[in-house]
Amino acid sequence: MAALPRTVLISGCSSGIGLELAVQLAHDPQKRYQVVATMRDLRKKEALETAAGEALGQTLTVAQLDVCSDESVAQCLSCIQGGEVDVLVNNAGVGLLGPLEGLSLAAMQNVFDTNFFGAVRLVKAVLPGMKRRRQGHIVVVSSVMGLQGVMFNDVYAASKFALEGFFESLAIQLLQFNIFISLVEPGPVITEFEGKLLAQVSAAEFPGTDPDTLHYFRDSYLPASRELFRSVGQSPQDVAQAIVKVIDSARPPLRRQTNARYTPLTILKNVDPSGHLYVRTTHSLLFRWPRLLNFGLRCLACSCLPGRVRPR
Repeated sequence: MAALPRTVLISGCSSGIGLELAVQLAHDPQKRYQVVATMRDLRKKEALETAAGEALGQTLTVAQLDVCSDESVAQCLSCIQGGEVDVLVNNAGVGLLGPLEGLSLAAMQNVFDTNFFGAVRLVKAVLPGMKRRRQGHIVVVSSVMGLQGVMFNDVYAASKFALEGFFESLAIQLLQFNIFISLVEPGPVITEFEGKLLAQVSAAEFPGTDPDTLHYFRDSYLPASRELFRSVGQSPQDVAQAIVKVIDSARPPLRRQTNARYTPLTILKNVDPSGHLYVRTTHSLLFRWPRLLNFGLRCLACSCLPGRVRPR
């Protein structure tokens, strides 16, 4: 007798990684998944529905979900048959970039409300059912910025660090209930959202920021960031494929980085746990040896290097 398809609830599916993941799971040849692809604004569902094709209404349904609203989460779950979620993918997120002095506390709180508390809200909603059934899988789209700080990404990185600590702590308890947690950690991902964000901050004023810091942001960080995306950026399709493999895994990993080309940039922190080597080296590359940094990034982009980490 064939096993019943697993219900997969994914947040943030209007574009990017969430859209690609929803479509890939819905098009599974063995039809092992019933995908509930959600987004805050259903006016943005056209791209997802077009990509889903014949899977729409069969193995994929689109639903409204605002991870910042208890009522929206409850309404979404009430529309799922039995209200049972086998796999939860916390993908919804927002970015924030720029000099700290020019960012409002309200903007910072919005990042945490979505990236951290939004994920916690969804987990709290599905966890009782998973515990009762003694099975489940919670996948969290984190970031390499949950492992290392990146200049001018202070608040975004902090939200990802919070996710890493929260879900690693929770994973210990949930293993007793046969519930697995997987933190997926992409590096740079080339999306329309990222392109718009970089364009916006390039022209932003950031009131209250001193001229030196603005100079470092615009003339040091932004060019290096663009080169990083160009050299080692992944497509949403590649990241989605890595997440599918995590979901398919008989023994889901706690952590999975998706981009092998980014690994050299994370090694420094592992080599020196004090953090001194990472901070000093990154500072020198950005402010003293930018040409060496650009050369190194171009080397990482060499086609002889693997594009992504493959499951063992």
